[in-house]
Parts: sequence; C-alpha cells; structure tokens
Amino acid sequence: MTTPTTRYAGPAVVPAASAVAPDPTASSAGPRSVVRDLHPGWFASVMGTAIVAVATYDNPGNLSALVGVAHGLGAVLAILAYAMGAVLVVAYAVRWVRHTDAARADLRHPVMGAMHATVPGGLLVLAVMTSVVGPELFSAGAVVVVVATLAILGAALGLLISVAFAYGLFTGEHPAAAVNGGWFVPPVVTIIIPMALTPLMPHVGAGTARLLLALGYATYGMGFVLFLLTMGLLHDRLVLHPVPPAALAPTVWIALGPVGVGTLAPLALARAGQSVFGAAGPAVMLLSQLVGTALWGFGLWWLAIAVTLLVRYVRAGGLPFHLGWWAFTFPLGAFTVATVTLARAWQTPALEGVAALLYLALVGFWSVVAVRTAAATRTGRIWQRLPQPRPRRPGPRSLGIRRID
Repeated sequence: MTTPTTRYAGPAVVPAASAVAPDPTASSAGPRSVVRDLHPGWFASVMGTAIVAVATYDNPGNLSALVGVAHGLGAVLAILAYAMGAVLVVAYAVRWVRHTDAARADLRHPVMGAMHATVPGGLLVLAVMTSVVGPELFSAGAVVVVVATLAILGAALGLLISVAFAYGLFTGEHPAAAVNGGWFVPPVVTIIIPMALTPLMPHVGAGTARLLLALGYATYGMGFVLFLLTMGLLHDRLVLHPVPPAALAPTVWIALGPVGVGTLAPLALARAGQSVFGAAGPAVMLLSQLVGTALWGFGLWWLAIAVTLLVRYVRAGGLPFHLGWWAFTFPLGAFTVATVTLARAWQTPALEGVAALLYLALVGFWSVVAVRTAAATRTGRIWQRLPQPRPRRPGPRSLGIRRID
C-alpha cells in the first residue's frame, strides 16, 4: 500500500522543529534564543572541514612537489576543525541542559532528528583526522590520547542517537515525503567508528587489539546494513513520489558518505588486523580491496545521480541557502579520500587523476559553503526560524523551515 504523499507549500529550506514558538525576528534575538533554536546539524560543518583536512593532507594527484604544501594546509584546516568542534560541543551541551524540551522536539522530528548524529559524527571524524594529520601538530602520545577520547565519546553517543532516532521513526507516523537523505547520517556515523578504532590497535595489548578489531567489524556491519535499508527507502521515495523540495536537495549527496567510508573501513580493518589474521592476512586485504572497489563503483553512479538532480534543482529555480548545504562537503570528501586510497592500492594513475578532480570539486563546495555560512552567521539570518507551513490537505505534520535567504 502506498503511503499518501503530503505536499508542502512555501519556499521550504532546511527542515526545523522546535518545542518553542518559532520567531521570525530570530536574527535579532539574544544568545539565549540562539542556543535554544540551535540547529542540530551545525556539526556537519566540523565533519566537512575535518574531511577536507584529511583529503588535503593526502595530496590527491600524488604530486611530490606539493607534499609540503598539502601537509601544511591540512594542518591549518585541522586546527580550524578543532576550534569549530570545541565551540559547538559547548553550545550543544548548554542547549541540552537549558533547553531540553526544544532539543528533544528536534530529535523526534523526521528530518531534524537525524541531524543530531552529526555531533558524534564530528567527534569521530576529528578522531580520524587526528590519526592522519595529528602528528603534524601533537606528540605521538598526545595523538593516541586524543584519538582514543574522541573515538570513545563519538562511538557511544553515535550508537545512542542512532537507536533513539530509529525508535522515534518506528513509533511515529510519517508520510513518504518525510524520507530524505538526512537519514543516512546515523548509519554513516556508525560506519566511521572502525576508522577511529583501528589507529589505536598498535598502541594496545594483543587482547585489546582483537577486541577493537571485532568491534570495528561489528559496527561496520551495523552501519552498512542500516545504509542499505535507508537506501532502499530513499530509492522508493524518489521513484514513487515527487522529488523532494529544493531545500532537501543537498541531502541526496549524503549517500556518498556511507559509500566513501564504507569503502575505507574494510581496508583499514584489514590492514590493522594483519597480525590477527596471520597467513590469511593477504587474502583478507585483497578481498577488502575488491569489495571496497565494488562499493566505490556504486558511488560513481550515485554521484552522477546527485549531480544530475542538483542541475535540475538549479534550473528549476535554484537552491535557497541554509545550513544543510554542508551536506555537500563531508560525503564528497569521504568519497574523495576513498578514491585516493583505492588509486594507491591499485597503483593506478588514472584513479589518482579522478581523485584530484574530486578534490578540486570538494574544495570548491567547501569554500562556497564556508563563505556563505560565515556571511549568514554575521548577519544573523542563519539563526532565523519561521512558522511551519501548512499542508495543502490534512495529513501528518508538515516539515518546519528555516529561511536564510
């Protein structure tokens, strides 16, 4: 039976929900109002900036003359990501303590709820970034401590939010139009966990290393199956119903995140587990490379779909800017890093060239989104919340909106 589709009127942008009445004058509101209405997806900016730091440090194109520049720029971007993360951790903590009802209302929302997973996602990506770029900034011992701390906090919070958001979906009633690419965020966060655990394995005992390896494969399976289930839902939603409003166009790109990290995680686990696998180690590594390459191939297809739909949205009237534009960054960044990794695993210059092109696109997206976010933050428009639009016919509650321009 097909679920009735609820169409939403008005120039919808990033969906938003709040336990408090939206305030059209939020741009001039004080700090209390800003914290109360803080968008759950702000940490996507940390994820996006951190993955750009990793991609930059990896030197896509593998030009030896650019190694020093790539490492230097990667370190600068890493510092920026750390600073953004520190500020947002405090802001979110204050919101959950002082405005618990508003935070819980967002968590129950079919779009905003998934965005809460960007917080643990940001912590985990910072952990991965630290394992790659950290040696440029910290001592070896400090790198291990930072990675371990971020990995533990990110994994625990990520699993908690994943279950809480799924529970809300299972026990609520949502129209088919509510299905969106934002639902990929909790699965991709779970898939990132192995990437944060494997750098710790050389620094622990054999027994603990085996435990971390087992946990890595377990969380990879958990996240990847959730990704497949969500992909099925989104595929059916796109085929059987009208395309989402322009505001949700960036969420289509989020699928590249699970694909990119899903390609990287098996390779990282296989490398870290060589001493555990023994004689089977090379076979596990080869199998992981083959599986990763197959998944990467699907990513190419989805990238073509995402680009084609984006062009369609632009030609139909453009995309209103909002915080959700950060969805263009981390997913593409994860896919870019996966391409670099596979290019060097296969020792194929052609793939290295593809990685370089993807990196240029990534930097372009990140630069545009960062500049527009800074401008909207300076004017205060990024904090503005507007009343929810009314559905054109009776049905489940509509998606809220936040207008930036």
